[in-house]
Amino acid sequence: MTTPATLPKFRQRLILAVLMLCSLLIWLDNTVLSTTLETLADPVRGLGADPGELQWATGSYTLAFATLMFTAGALGDRFGHRTVFSSGLAVFAGSSLWAAYASDAGQLIAARAVMGVGSALITPAMLAILMWTFTGPARAAAIGVFSTSAGVGMAAGPVLAGFLLDHFRWGSVFLINVPVSVLAFAGLAVLVPNFRSPTPRPLDPAGMVLSAGGLVALSYGLIRAGQVTAWSRADVWAPIVLGLVLLAVFVLVELRAKVPGFDPRLLARRAFGGGNVALGLLLFAVAAITFYNAFYLQGALGFSPMKAGLANVPTALGALAGAPLATRLVRRLSLRLVTVPALTMAALTMAGYGFLGLHTPLVWIEILLLVQGLSIGMVIGPVTAALIGDLPLDQAGAGSAVTNTVRQTGSVLGIAVGGTIMSVVYRRAIEPSLADAPGPVRDQARVSAEQARHVATAVDRPTLARAADDAFIHAMHVGAGWIAVATLLGAAVLMATLPATGKKKDPIESATPASVRAG
Repeated sequence: MTTPATLPKFRQRLILAVLMLCSLLIWLDNTVLSTTLETLADPVRGLGADPGELQWATGSYTLAFATLMFTAGALGDRFGHRTVFSSGLAVFAGSSLWAAYASDAGQLIAARAVMGVGSALITPAMLAILMWTFTGPARAAAIGVFSTSAGVGMAAGPVLAGFLLDHFRWGSVFLINVPVSVLAFAGLAVLVPNFRSPTPRPLDPAGMVLSAGGLVALSYGLIRAGQVTAWSRADVWAPIVLGLVLLAVFVLVELRAKVPGFDPRLLARRAFGGGNVALGLLLFAVAAITFYNAFYLQGALGFSPMKAGLANVPTALGALAGAPLATRLVRRLSLRLVTVPALTMAALTMAGYGFLGLHTPLVWIEILLLVQGLSIGMVIGPVTAALIGDLPLDQAGAGSAVTNTVRQTGSVLGIAVGGTIMSVVYRRAIEPSLADAPGPVRDQARVSAEQARHVATAVDRPTLARAADDAFIHAMHVGAGWIAVATLLGAAVLMATLPATGKKKDPIESATPASVRAG
């Protein structure tokens, strides 16, 4: 097994470049889909996907990511992180190609799920290789440089997607992943040793199956609730109940395991458990509001994909500025004094969507997105780093698995619940405008505002298109209210569980043990 000391500095820098390229790839993929949702919903330019299918196209990726993350880290310990990393890149590239040429929404959902598998294999191995490659002060510097790839991906993703959608078919946003994956694969093969842990962690197939089954069933029931008129139907409540039961069994199985992949006991620690609940609620809100924002900018306001991508840049810039700002403030104040007001401000920006309309000036939207990104950036990085850094070294790996899983689960449920609220409220709001419409027009207009606009153009009923816009805006306002409540609940949890004062230490340095164990 190669140790960090044996690697020349030039080779270390090249390895860091390869890792940053892969991290950028993951972040780009996480952001380009939100810009593509409106196009995918279009029956002519895209796949004519309904809201439920779009929720699954987004959520299937996150589901696979959430449920395979802790298993992927154990695979890296056992077979070598480069081996697992390379396998993840191959899976990611192949599924990106599949997604690019998907002929219907079902194929896209399946391809996105496989892309999530690839990302889950890549991410823990990427962090582990970073920590094996660098030691001492060089490690802290490498972490700082590496972290910039997330901000670059957040900023560049929507713009890149907008450019591609304006000039090529929608599949190009996935096709771009293939050459980047091939380049990264070559860099791994030439530069990176196959690091592996001397004490491999056991695999956790039971935990993986139970957590995946529970989240899939729960998400299916929640999304299905937005597609039907009666929630008393068995195909709504039965999957929800099954999902909750499977997740409860998952927790029991993990509690009895000697070395669990996901250790629920850690959530009993007041600050760690509360911080993770707050992060889960924040990611729940971010996923839901991002889903709304995609349809608001391109659908209701009629922005081109490129203009919508550029409009979202302030969110990324705010997040980039928020993380280092919070790090400096935490050194002088405390984690609670910095993050509770920031999370409260994030909740207010979510509620701010309740005041956006069809004629809101773009400058106000940009200010809202900038403040939202800034406040979110001031919470996620410092809270994650401080919580993991305060765990004993021998629990850092388990803590990293818990935190990553909770965050991804929050995103999955945010998409499911947020999308369902939007669908239910939209359908109720559009109904009065469909009283005198022919049956086929009524059926299509009920599906989504995108479908309503399309059929309104086809049958030359401009009033129907305006009614669809108004119904969507109303649905967004109602959903934004509930999303803001969830975010405020997260702020309350942080207030109740974080200590009033904290150690004056750098959260980035505190996170180092977690990163060491992340693989």
